[in-house]
Amino acid sequence: MTNAHSLYGGTDGQLTDDIANGRVQVAVYGLGKMGLPLAAALAERTGDVVGVDVDESVVEAVNAGESHVANEPGLADLVHETVDDGSLRATTDGKRAAAHASVHVVVVPTKLHEGARPDLDIVRAVTRQVAAGLDAGDAVFLESTVPPGTCRDVVEPLLATESGLAPEAFGVAFCPERTSSGRALRDIRGAYPKVVGGTDPRATRTAQRFYEAVTDNEVIPVSDAATAEAVKVFEGVYRDVNIALANELGRVSERLEIDGREAIDVANTQPYCEIHDPGPGVGGHCIPFYPHFLMSAVDTDTPLIRTARSVNESMPGYTAGLVSDLLEAAGRRVDDATVLLLGVTYRPGVAETAHTPALPLARRLDQLGAAVAVADPLVEPAVLDESPATQLPLETVESLAPDVVVVVTPHEEFESLDWSAFGDAVVLDARDGLDGPQGTHTLGNGRRSDGGRD
Repeated sequence: MTNAHSLYGGTDGQLTDDIANGRVQVAVYGLGKMGLPLAAALAERTGDVVGVDVDESVVEAVNAGESHVANEPGLADLVHETVDDGSLRATTDGKRAAAHASVHVVVVPTKLHEGARPDLDIVRAVTRQVAAGLDAGDAVFLESTVPPGTCRDVVEPLLATESGLAPEAFGVAFCPERTSSGRALRDIRGAYPKVVGGTDPRATRTAQRFYEAVTDNEVIPVSDAATAEAVKVFEGVYRDVNIALANELGRVSERLEIDGREAIDVANTQPYCEIHDPGPGVGGHCIPFYPHFLMSAVDTDTPLIRTARSVNESMPGYTAGLVSDLLEAAGRRVDDATVLLLGVTYRPGVAETAHTPALPLARRLDQLGAAVAVADPLVEPAVLDESPATQLPLETVESLAPDVVVVVTPHEEFESLDWSAFGDAVVLDARDGLDGPQGTHTLGNGRRSDGGRD
């Protein structure tokens, strides 16, 4: 199908008018926890979005007006409304969707191969689908986080080769998603500036005009696609390094016998200081991955980034050692203890276990000889199939009689626990996220003699 107008080749006035009057057809490739909110938000503004996903159950749910993404405020209603009015529909046929669209938005995951090498296979597969329906004048916006240089060195050449079009016939820009689970629609619609950078100036301008029309965000154009790609990766690397610093300060505070969290909080009253919080590890599809995207893109050494990643990856093991130390101080042995871990997901309120520190913590405690049980109201038992831990329903944990309770992820559901039911169990709140009993220990607080926090 040949589109009725040329988005990439059009004037600024034409771009704005076409989008405002529903003459821009959009395909969103990937309907996951970020892709579905984006597709629904774009459908609300453009009136013509087809979402593409390889999972037939996801496509069926969307076409029935249902959201498969849980705990995302407003999303279920928006999906229902946009499907009901015909502005959003879904398919597994990416090539057909590409033939219909003039704007192609790719928001699929970028994973890691063995050896922590970025895996662009999904991005390449979707790029080939786009190429099969690519017309002159189309615009392709990659929102997936990728190593800097991916649009220039992978996406644009592959589109040209597979479509038979010259690179100057279509536009490619990197426009990173800057959203968090649990607030995706708010973020997409206007919480943060939208960054855009094209493989040529015209592609940058096209992306700028498109996102100015479909969101309320400030749109920041940067020099080129590689710079835009670096912006997203730098954001994640900053957080990884900062968390590693917080974790190391927390470990130092244990040795100094001071409350490191108090020291961090007060240090942060200076405007030039913004130290993050220590914790049992860093999870999710983002922060643990992005340092590798950057390190893989250059042949220079990156000792700070590499060390930060190593520190954060060591935290589950450190937390297990802290559990052992606390047991020993209480006159017990870790190899004769029952440990209850509260929370398996990597973030409170988010049903996602990617790179969660809870699983390596459970494995390390098992290696130390402890009997490990876990409870998480958001996690299905199948997630723990390869874990040594026994999963318990939340309503049964108070009868477990554990020697140690470790709060790994402070879900709000844990606030209703009767902590007195755990008797004299040692309680370690690894994130300082719950109002636990008197004597609760927090990771980063080395003050043991005073019985913990009040």
